[in-house]
Amino acid sequence: MEIKIKAIVTGASGMVGEGVLHECLLDPQVEAVLVIGRKPCGTTHPKLKEIIHSDFFDISPIADQLSGYNACYFCLGVSSVGMKEPEYYELTYTLTLNVAQTLSKLNPDMTFCYVSGVGTDSTENGRLMWARVKGKTENDLMKLPFKQVFAFRPGYMHPTPGLKNVNKYYKYITWMYPLLRLIYPAGVSTMADLGRAMINVTRLGYSKQVIEVTDIKVLAKMG
Repeated sequence: MEIKIKAIVTGASGMVGEGVLHECLLDPQVEAVLVIGRKPCGTTHPKLKEIIHSDFFDISPIADQLSGYNACYFCLGVSSVGMKEPEYYELTYTLTLNVAQTLSKLNPDMTFCYVSGVGTDSTENGRLMWARVKGKTENDLMKLPFKQVFAFRPGYMHPTPGLKNVNKYYKYITWMYPLLRLIYPAGVSTMADLGRAMINVTRLGYSKQVIEVTDIKVLAKMG
């Protein structure tokens, strides 16, 4: 039986979250979307509801509004550039697990999709700080009592035309997309691919919990 998706999206005021939200609003399989953010996402749509909440380390004040959803597309994240490990750990691991633990109690039938990154270290013991922290985040999310948990590891994501929250440095590299797709297909997808992959993995599941770029492109085409 085809399921109708009711999704929570975080990070919708950023490039990745906005791209995923855009695909959710386009897709008829997605019945309702709840955006949780520190500031308005700037999008209006009949199936979109928004909660402005400043403290993602404590979502208990809004917990009564988070039941009844069967997907979470967690696109909230920070760059590790210039950060010491304790600060990055707090904003990446602690924040994400706080939200996920609450959602797993409220919605055990939920599919939780976490945007990680290519090169993430599942062993948690590698040389790169950000990769270790992301790896621990992925590993501990997969221990929570959700229906399904998937860690998405995108590389370069070509922006969706017309969306406004494109990372500033992308304007210097988007022209290279056709070349990158040709010479490094395993590291290149589109923002639309990511959004469609999340929707399809919620509907259909997948054989792996760690979703690399090649898997993202496979999932995006599943119907």
